[in-house]
Amino acid sequence: MMAGIEEFLDMGGYARYVWPSYALVIGAIVLNIYWARRALKRARAEALRRLAIRDHATQAPSAAGQSVGGNAS
Repeated sequence: MMAGIEEFLDMGGYARYVWPSYALVIGAIVLNIYWARRALKRARAEALRRLAIRDHATQAPSAAGQSVGGNAS
């Protein structure tokens, strides 16, 4: 049983090429997930910031217009 595992890990003599290749691919996948989550977090924050600015801009003129209309009556 141990001989079978050792043969598999040796990869027919190519282990020094195969295992680092696997490690690079796994590292690239992990980095891709990390960068995608970071970009999503930034995009959500930017969207919330833009919505807050838009909501503030649409509410401010209507509030000013109501106070001016109330004074004219």
